[in-house]
Amino acid sequence: MRFALAVFLVMLNTPLSADPARVGKNSRAWRANHEGEILTEFAELLSIPNLANDTPNIGRNAEAIRTMCEKRGLIAKLLTIEGAPPVVVADLALPNAKRTIAFYAHYDGQPVDVSQWKSEPWKPVMRDSRGSDVDWRNAKTIDPEWRFFARSAGDDKAPIIAMLAALDALRSLAVKPMVNLRFFFEGEEEAGSPHLADYLKKFPEMSHPDAWVFCDGPVHQSRRMELVFGARGTVDLELAVYGPIKGLHDGHYGNWVPNPIVRLTHLIDSMRDESGRILIKGFYDDVRKPTAIEKEALARIPNVEGDLRREFQIGTTKGNGKSLNELLMLPSLNLRGIEAGHVGVQASNTIPTEARASIDFRLVPNETPESIKPLVERHIGAQGFSIVRQTPDAAARFANAKIVKVEWGSGYPASRTPLDLPFSRELAAIMTAAGHEPVCLPTAGGSLPMDLFQQGGNAPVIAFPIANHDDNQHTANENVRLQNLWDGIEVFASFFASLDNANN
Repeated sequence: MRFALAVFLVMLNTPLSADPARVGKNSRAWRANHEGEILTEFAELLSIPNLANDTPNIGRNAEAIRTMCEKRGLIAKLLTIEGAPPVVVADLALPNAKRTIAFYAHYDGQPVDVSQWKSEPWKPVMRDSRGSDVDWRNAKTIDPEWRFFARSAGDDKAPIIAMLAALDALRSLAVKPMVNLRFFFEGEEEAGSPHLADYLKKFPEMSHPDAWVFCDGPVHQSRRMELVFGARGTVDLELAVYGPIKGLHDGHYGNWVPNPIVRLTHLIDSMRDESGRILIKGFYDDVRKPTAIEKEALARIPNVEGDLRREFQIGTTKGNGKSLNELLMLPSLNLRGIEAGHVGVQASNTIPTEARASIDFRLVPNETPESIKPLVERHIGAQGFSIVRQTPDAAARFANAKIVKVEWGSGYPASRTPLDLPFSRELAAIMTAAGHEPVCLPTAGGSLPMDLFQQGGNAPVIAFPIANHDDNQHTANENVRLQNLWDGIEVFASFFASLDNANN
């Protein structure tokens, strides 16, 4: 087995300041005696609504987390920028420490459609494996297969609780880290992190540690824990195509007045094919090819595609024969939603006035939102559309045969940390020794603002997710499996205690 791959499977000659196996075992025993306390604090945090645009409640979240950090003896502060949720920064600074390792998570959550939830999104409910409610507060034992249901239970308050509980465990075990620890909790990741770059520019002293661990996302679908060395970038696009200024009877005008639904669907069809390949000219020109080490890591990832097809009840997949993880190394165009007219009992024989589509692009190195926007707009123009930025008036409608309103989101580029860096090897070695040999994923399919923390590519940024893969992330009935939370506590405790002061 090649050295580049073997480093992820066995302990190397990496000096550790504490034995991860012992720390993991002892922190597990500590957790088993304090599960009620951990879950009580978790439930209290989950009970605070956390939409980024809900200013009063997002502020309550930040204050609660700061208080929780200070309870552990951390030096915590709220960083603020006008119009943005606070960033909570908490430090554990140690004498003679030569390294600072930062741990990132976000405390905001996705919007909710309450009608789709089995229970209220911000009233945490424990359920067993059959989906029945459980009175966990009075239970004699807590089943690790039980799940907490609430918005942000998995994405992304679980790692916040796990990290703080890990600090409690180490204090109880009288184990001290050898490196400085920094905790960076953002409040608008689910809104696209529009102010994160401003925060890092305004408070550079808070954002330049030696390395970052991003604690967001789900573990591998095999239930094995992961280290993720990159994330795809993202940028979203809203399109609106226009028809007549008022709805018209399709019997009278159906062969004469253009239908905006037809125009929009043809435009979308011109942008990608059924296999998922993007048809926009030049879109793949900047895509960075996987390295040899990344290809080896991809080959070692457990194959769970058959299980996923059964779980999702789909008969086939896209990608022209490529595996899921190979496809994550490529950009994608996803149609998030389309809106026009009505269907079913509300359908009418009408040509609608407009049709709208919401699209998100997932980007890979070396693509950026700025590099792909002109490619997309040239493609739209080549389909005969005139692009506008505002809803067109009568003059614009008369002057242009086909009009589309284009609205771009901010987005951010992809990032990828080499798998063979010393820090990459160190994290993998600690996890393996602690009994949680990681699946090493070169890149995640989702997007995280990891590129902003790379400081021009000099700082390693690696994701360590703990949520279960079936946590209903971003949808109704979001949940976290308790065993995932317990495993996270063990590994965080091992990281905090075993990161070496001399390893650079």
